[in-house]
Amino acid sequence: MAAGAPSAGVSDRSSSVIDWDVAEQVATRIAARAPFGAAHHLDGLVEEFDVHTARAEGLVAETTGLRALHGEARARVVDRDDWIRANLASLQRLLRPLLDKMAERSSTSRTPLTNRVAGIELGAVLGWMSTRVLGQYDLLVVEDEAAEDQDLVYYVGPNLVALERRYAFDPDQFRLWLALHEVTHRAQFTGVLWMREHYLGLVRSLLEDSDAEPTHLLDSLRSLVEGRRNGSDADGGVLTAIASPEQQEALDGIAGLMSLLEGHGDVTMDRAGEGIVVGADRFGRVLRERRRSASGFTRIFQKLVGLEAKLAQYAKGEAFIGKVEEAGGSSLLNRVWEAPANLPDLAEINSPEVWIARMGEVDQLEQ
Repeated sequence: MAAGAPSAGVSDRSSSVIDWDVAEQVATRIAARAPFGAAHHLDGLVEEFDVHTARAEGLVAETTGLRALHGEARARVVDRDDWIRANLASLQRLLRPLLDKMAERSSTSRTPLTNRVAGIELGAVLGWMSTRVLGQYDLLVVEDEAAEDQDLVYYVGPNLVALERRYAFDPDQFRLWLALHEVTHRAQFTGVLWMREHYLGLVRSLLEDSDAEPTHLLDSLRSLVEGRRNGSDADGGVLTAIASPEQQEALDGIAGLMSLLEGHGDVTMDRAGEGIVVGADRFGRVLRERRRSASGFTRIFQKLVGLEAKLAQYAKGEAFIGKVEEAGGSSLLNRVWEAPANLPDLAEINSPEVWIARMGEVDQLEQ
């Protein structure tokens, strides 16, 4: 088994509206119920994914022209508990502006019981997701943390083994195919100089401008748990319930960006693996039917802030890419990587012709 993921203890847990220790305890208990949790199921995976990740990085660069500028991709194979701890840490970092504001606002009415309830609800969501996610790229970079614990491509070993055995996948082929998708996300965020900070800046701006109350957070978490129990996905979130028109516009921008990146990840995975990965069509059919599998903490965040409903069909990102390339080939598609202003919003993802026309107008202005 690989070395442990980053600890969730990155902030003062006592001042938060969520009991993070309870969240971790609940999540790990739920994760323990899933099969293939024993360490011996991870034997050999570390070395394999070192090889697959390095190979995938070269294939993705050849296919997309995006080359990571932060050195070679590094793989880390984790168990479900490690994944939970890493994502708790990521959520604390990302949600800190919102949680700090909530803590200040509710300092007189907040009790250990309400914090514990929030921790239980979050733990239930994380625990369930820890049994589904296969891989993720950790896009957060924190200056005061060790470099070896950052900029990693995670693979959740027990879930990989469970899926491979359930569908009789060829492990070597499937693991390379999965690495192609996750390494594509790293290329997007480190091969496009402005992408990481642009995305995180949008998120921070939304959280810092939010007037959400602790009750909204609890209601959102509870709706997620209820959705898991009845087999549905909640449409609401912390921010959509109280977002201003300006925030709704920003949410649409983030939704468009994530649709683009996920669609691009799927397209690249298929193209880079063509003629190399045997069984890719079948892998794609299975994973596209269980879309939650490769989204990591980003999907948790999207659920919490209400983006999940808008991102239900990642296929729209693929359709957007198809329409753009049909109109102007890869050179037109590559315009999205030139500047933040060129990114499509959600309306343009749904209507690619609008984005294509906008790029034409930009060209006319520049002439």
